[in-house]
Amino acid sequence: MTHRRTLLVALACCAALTGCTSHTPDDGPPEVGSTSPTSSIISPGSVASGTSDPSSEPTPTPTASGGTGTTAPSPTEPTVRRCHTSEVRASVGPNRPGAGQSSFAIVLTNGSRRTCTLYGFPGVAFVNGAGEAVTPDPERATDQQEQAVTLSPGDSAWSTLTYTNPAITGATTVTPTALLVTPPDETAPISVRWTGGKVSNTGKASVPWVSPLMPGSGA
Repeated sequence: MTHRRTLLVALACCAALTGCTSHTPDDGPPEVGSTSPTSSIISPGSVASGTSDPSSEPTPTPTASGGTGTTAPSPTEPTVRRCHTSEVRASVGPNRPGAGQSSFAIVLTNGSRRTCTLYGFPGVAFVNGAGEAVTPDPERATDQQEQAVTLSPGDSAWSTLTYTNPAITGATTVTPTALLVTPPDETAPISVRWTGGKVSNTGKASVPWVSPLMPGSGA
């Protein structure tokens, strides 16, 4: 009896040992702190550092001719640097009267060695020998269109100075010594001797007016 009990215990232990050795342990979770290897993946749309992405470059602006470049300036705007007072000469042409009007050409001539542009109205003032204004400032003919006049060396632009003969209107008059002419956008005037006779000094009648500068000498 004792021998049989001993045999049964031995068989039970053997079975237990056989089950332990035949079991294959499952892979458990990775140890704490361990990392699984990863690979760096560059997406098809990414660009490496130091290279340019063609899709991010600015698109050139098309021009009217079909090419590319900057937008062309408006044809009414000067594209050449303006003429400065030190670069031009001023003169006054002879009186060309008509229908009770006196009319003079104020001429600005490019005396420099470079091409420059005049745009708009000249400044005009009648002065005495001391350089003091003796009449109100002439008015501007704003109903006439301004234009850019490009002057090569030696070329001229002119403006019409017109007023009604004071003898017709009965306005009081003064005889100026000189006419100060200032190129557009400049502040320094050019003094030209005035030989046109008497002009109104009241500002109420026979007020002179000037036109925008035009190409030519007004001859």
